[in-house]
Amino acid sequence: MCKSKTNRVSAGSSGKHGLHIRRLFTREGVSAFDQFTYELRDSIIRNPQGDPIFEMRGVEVPAGWSQVATDILAQKYFRRTGVPRTDGTTGGETSVRQVVHRLTSCWVEWGKRYGYFQEERDAHIFYEELVYMLLAQMAAPNSPQWFNTGLYSVYGITGQPQGHYYVDPDTGELRQSASAYERPQPHACFILSVKDDLVNPGGIMDLWVREARIFKYGSGVGTNYSSIRGEHERLSGGGYSSGLMSFLKIGDRAAGAIKSGGTTRRAAKMVCLDIDHPEIESFILWKAKEEQKVAALIAAGYPSDYEGEAYATVSGQNSNNSVRVPDTFFSALAQNRNWDLRARTDGSVIRSVSAQKLWEDIGDAAWHCADPGLQFDTTINDWHTCPNGGRIRASNPCSEYMFLDDTACNLASLNLIRFYDEVTGRFNVEAYEHACRLWTVVLEISVLMAQYPSEEVAQNSYDYRTLGLGYANLGSLLMVAGMAYDSPEARAFAASLTAIMTGTAYATSAEMASALGPFAKFKENRDAMLRVIRNHRYAAYHADDAYEGLSVKPEGIDAGRCPDYLLKAACHAWDNALQEGERHGFRNAQVSVIAPTGTIGLVMDCDTTGVEPDFALVKFKKLAGGGYFKIVNQSVSKALKRLGYSPGQIQDIEQYAKGHGTLYGAPVINHETLEAKGLSKAEIRAIDSLCLSAFDIRYAVTVWSLQDESLQKLGITTAQKKDPDFSLLEHLGFTEEQIEEANAFVCGTMTVEGAPHLREEHLPVFDCANRCGKIGQRFIEPLGHIRMMAAVQPFISGAISKTINLPHESTRKDILEAYHFGWEKGLKAVAIYRDGSKLSQPLSARTKKKDAPAAPAALTQEINSELLTADQVLDAARRIIQSSSDTVFKRQLSNIVQRKRLPARRSGFTQKAKVGGQTIFVRTGEYDDGTLGEIFIDMHKEGASFRSLLNCFAIAVSIGLQYGVPLEELTEKFIFTRFEPSGPVEHPNIRSATSVIDYIFRLLALEYLDRTDLVQVPPQAPVSHKSSVPIEVRHTQPSEINTELAGQQTQDYLAGMMGDAPVCHNCGHITIRSGSCYKCLNCGTSLGCS
Repeated sequence: MCKSKTNRVSAGSSGKHGLHIRRLFTREGVSAFDQFTYELRDSIIRNPQGDPIFEMRGVEVPAGWSQVATDILAQKYFRRTGVPRTDGTTGGETSVRQVVHRLTSCWVEWGKRYGYFQEERDAHIFYEELVYMLLAQMAAPNSPQWFNTGLYSVYGITGQPQGHYYVDPDTGELRQSASAYERPQPHACFILSVKDDLVNPGGIMDLWVREARIFKYGSGVGTNYSSIRGEHERLSGGGYSSGLMSFLKIGDRAAGAIKSGGTTRRAAKMVCLDIDHPEIESFILWKAKEEQKVAALIAAGYPSDYEGEAYATVSGQNSNNSVRVPDTFFSALAQNRNWDLRARTDGSVIRSVSAQKLWEDIGDAAWHCADPGLQFDTTINDWHTCPNGGRIRASNPCSEYMFLDDTACNLASLNLIRFYDEVTGRFNVEAYEHACRLWTVVLEISVLMAQYPSEEVAQNSYDYRTLGLGYANLGSLLMVAGMAYDSPEARAFAASLTAIMTGTAYATSAEMASALGPFAKFKENRDAMLRVIRNHRYAAYHADDAYEGLSVKPEGIDAGRCPDYLLKAACHAWDNALQEGERHGFRNAQVSVIAPTGTIGLVMDCDTTGVEPDFALVKFKKLAGGGYFKIVNQSVSKALKRLGYSPGQIQDIEQYAKGHGTLYGAPVINHETLEAKGLSKAEIRAIDSLCLSAFDIRYAVTVWSLQDESLQKLGITTAQKKDPDFSLLEHLGFTEEQIEEANAFVCGTMTVEGAPHLREEHLPVFDCANRCGKIGQRFIEPLGHIRMMAAVQPFISGAISKTINLPHESTRKDILEAYHFGWEKGLKAVAIYRDGSKLSQPLSARTKKKDAPAAPAALTQEINSELLTADQVLDAARRIIQSSSDTVFKRQLSNIVQRKRLPARRSGFTQKAKVGGQTIFVRTGEYDDGTLGEIFIDMHKEGASFRSLLNCFAIAVSIGLQYGVPLEELTEKFIFTRFEPSGPVEHPNIRSATSVIDYIFRLLALEYLDRTDLVQVPPQAPVSHKSSVPIEVRHTQPSEINTELAGQQTQDYLAGMMGDAPVCHNCGHITIRSGSCYKCLNCGTSLGCS
């Protein structure tokens, strides 16, 4: 399929008008690959229980890469099939060299084909320099490049076409792709349009199809839905529209069914709506009301995790929502006027509402559920380089890419810390500019070679050629340089680096335009684009009175706070960009964004993403083969050295933060006191070996470190040993105060507040996004994040992906203050998150200290007055029932039994298995004492009737359990029940079952009754169930327990700082925030777009 197009852009003549590439990082005659030392590692990714979920041996990586970077490369970026081998067979990639060659050779091949290089030598140097930067973790493209680029050009992998399109650079014709990989899909960010039409192309139902194609490949999409008529607006065929909200709920369900890349918890989707839409009030409160429904479901006993039925039942969980707000609304707000809501068909006023009430609704909704965010429509379009192509109406899911509808953007990020010289304290501007230039060329070539999910996106991407160069690790760089994140010096430093990056990228775009021609729509947007470039330049010079056509003046670079060499480089970059743009035009309508850099940030070993500060000072370094080692953030010691502290002082400060890692010399709890309590020297040594990586002494001094003889000598029962809340230290007689005192010495305070030698004026340098440790009180205030964003925004083509974190105690007024402050400071968008505003909880989070509930005084008094114990009451009732034939009396007696309801937040486990080839999920809920109180059963492959019967059966069993029916009785009744499906079972202990019911009660008997006689493969250790409680001892060897405890503590540590962050769907570990999404530090998975 092809369509003739008249706006063909010349590719230039290869070898004549292309770019000259100079060598900076590599050496002539030495392969870039040979400038690194490599080693073979094993990549093993484990879940919190220690079970491997991915394993690959012999992964070749540079010796300087971390284990996390190795794991991400192996699990996510290696191609698993179709890679030719020397023996003629095919297999998968096993070396970083293969991946890096696949990427760079593909870019070079396309660049050579279409004249991007002056000579063959330039192409070769381009290849070598990119190889070096990738291996040195100086830069990385977005994940879709790692997935798709070079599979055809290097390995000859094709694949069936998936309905993609591209514009042929040779003819300017729009064509349909003939294979899946001949032209890769390297773009992560998309913006799609939607018409006020139900079923025709470009309409509502067609949007779900276009979104599906994007989600399938792991990318994200945003859409402004303001063109769709509101409820009660007339339809052309008569009658009235069912309204925007009804369609949004359909789209939400469709996105949730597809999910991004087929793996993430939810699709990466942005829903934008203009604030004058007739249904704006319903849209603002949509998610907040859904949270209220979730609260009711959780109160009724449904699980509260993201994957649980409470959240799965409600709508609005598969997108970020944003309201588009123009400056005129803020004027109405300031003057306390009404705000007009307008019809979509003719623009007439449907009704007017109080601007103040609308504003307060936004604050209230965001306080409850973090949505909606705000996008400032006037500011966004004031910086629009191509207004003749239409207004910017939407963004991608994380809000960093903002451009015309039906366009796409591919991203790459530079690792800022790699350009900083820790010895001299200077930033390497030359290397940074060189990297910005080369990666701008990479992104431009990627536009050329790409395929797109729709005809409109393919054409617009070809016509406008938007790019997304950005950076990561700013927070780490500022700390290493000894600058407080929320300080004028840090903001000036960050602004200058951003200005150099984008100015250099635009200058490179102009350079490419001189050789290859400007983008197709440049001529009609020339004046507007040059005005925007001039405004960027004015910000570099801090020329407040020179800005052209801006409603909100941006923050310029503070010359008094910025290092002189960086200020000069920033101004020069924009002088050059403007001069060359005026001469040649630009090859690209946009060149930069600040993206979350979730997964690629980890593969570059970045401590921080985008413009984010660090989230903690003490972290856990992942070890090869699994396990963690506690370390102080590598930036801390470097910052202390920069601030003038001696090596001895630095060691003292670090030990204060991470602890001494041993019981030797610890106050109160040490080798001598533990030996006096009855522990053997061998047991104390075993405990001491755990202290080095423990973040809390309670994870080192546990019953699992003791021999059976010691347990008996100390009077510890089997029940206490299995109880995850049992504290050995308290059992030994240590008080909470003594435990905390020893904990600070052994495991550290996790903060530098109160550390020896550290001067008060240096504390802000070490401030993080969260309070650090139990005693830490300092953190970066919310407006500090906005001030940093405002410093860099004037030098970004697009916007910044960042969520403003507010503490749980923040008020609605605080949230509205953050939104309004962001608008005043010239941001394009603001998204907030108040810790704990979502009701979901990590499955592995739990309360460490639990006081035993005291018996009600009235009940105690009543028993005492009757001189009867509970056992005496039970014995009397049993004798009366046995001796009486009066069934009426028996029923009356049974009515005395009260239904024991489960706690709102409960433990349990989820078990997936297959019975006769059919997948079944069994989930349990428990009382606080660990006894079974409910079960849920789901089979996805059976008919609706059978599933309904299983659900009813589960409810009946659950009610019986809550009224005291013994699980033993139920087990005896239902095992050996026969019906289909039956046969082989995929479970480590139960290998066959006569029916689904038979399997369920064998499982419950194994987990809750220790009935090993009902399974075909008895476990090798005493059985104990757990899921939401961290310490999982089910079906594990005794020797494995300590490893599991050591791994689990990282989850509790992250859960304590990340509030209600979800668990990773891939490996089960707690995630951390990354821009507007979440990422997993264990396996690198991003819970959003790639």
